[in-house]
Order: sequence, then C-alpha cells, then structure tokens
Amino acid sequence: MSMPSGMELILIFGIIVLLFGAKKIPDLAKGLGQGIKNFKKEMKNDEAEDMKTASTETPKKVESDKEVASKEAPKTTHQA
Repeated sequence: MSMPSGMELILIFGIIVLLFGAKKIPDLAKGLGQGIKNFKKEMKNDEAEDMKTASTETPKKVESDKEVASKEAPKTTHQA
C-alpha cells in the first residue's frame, strides 16, 4: 500500500474538517502533541529509574567449585 496522493490527502483533510469543524482541529493537534510529549517523558523516566535500580543492587557472590565441594563434604577426622 502506497502513500496517498495529493487529491487523496485533500479529500481526507476535507472529511476531517467536516467531522470536527475548523475550530476543533488545532485543539485536537495540541492534545495529540502533549500526549506524545508526556509519553516520551515517561519513557525517559522509566529508563532512568531502571538504571538507578541496576546501579544500587549489590552483586551476588558466585561460589567457586572448591567452595561448593568443601561445604558439601565436611572433613571427618579418624580417631584411633
């Protein structure tokens, strides 16, 4: 599907003017612009919050194989 040509755009714009009226169109465009701006702002806030949370988390200690083996098999002493 291709982009609408010049005549098609004029027809679409004419239908929009008939449906909403010429005075309402700037208000609709302003509301749409504010909605997009608020959405972008919240996306940036979410990313900043995620970065902040990731930087404050303490890293988990990874145990080596030797540490795991020493915990699983306690040393026993043979008494004679």
